[in-house]
Amino acid sequence: MEKTGKHDPFLQGRLDKYDEWLNEGQISFSSKVVPVLESLEAKQWVLPTEQVLEILRKAKTIAVLDCECRSHYKRCNKPLEVCLVLNEHGDKLVDKDEARHVSLAEVKSILQKANESGLVHLSLYMPHHQVWALCSCCPCCCHELQIVKQFGRNDLMVHSEYIAETDMEVCIHCGECIERCIFGARELRDGQMVYTSEACLGCGLCISGCSVEAISMNLRKSYPE
Repeated sequence: MEKTGKHDPFLQGRLDKYDEWLNEGQISFSSKVVPVLESLEAKQWVLPTEQVLEILRKAKTIAVLDCECRSHYKRCNKPLEVCLVLNEHGDKLVDKDEARHVSLAEVKSILQKANESGLVHLSLYMPHHQVWALCSCCPCCCHELQIVKQFGRNDLMVHSEYIAETDMEVCIHCGECIERCIFGARELRDGQMVYTSEACLGCGLCISGCSVEAISMNLRKSYPE
């Protein structure tokens, strides 16, 4: 049987490190949900700096390597080479032949492939709130998503500035968005799609999978610093 929760040394080790940083006041959270590009591009909005490509444009160097979590658990066949590590953190991995440098053009292709595969973009933080990596994660393998779900540590993951809203007059209740939502914000009840906005973390996977364009991403009415 697969180890889960507190019986999984891989997850417990990550959680212990996060709690150490939290107790020392070095971080306020470990990761943040970043909307996929396709969920915002159609509106031609000015994107927040937390959006994936905006962060990457500011990086001096970008390196890509295989996802540690999917390589460890091997629970799905989602793309492996999707973890993006920035600047000196990535350079060190390249020097050790554990990663390779990539251009912004190739990064766009990597992110597109991740989105098509239903992966959620997360920005990962080191102490002092420095973004050091941008990962595309699955709920069955990702240590961040597993910690939130298995340990109930919602305090470690911050939702994006955006929230999904559905036009129920356009929605055809096909269930496509339900399959794309890994946070359980959508479900079918008696053949009708039911949306719980409180559970939405604003990843945007639902909108990029909606065939009738019934979903839009809007800025949350209130968002903490």
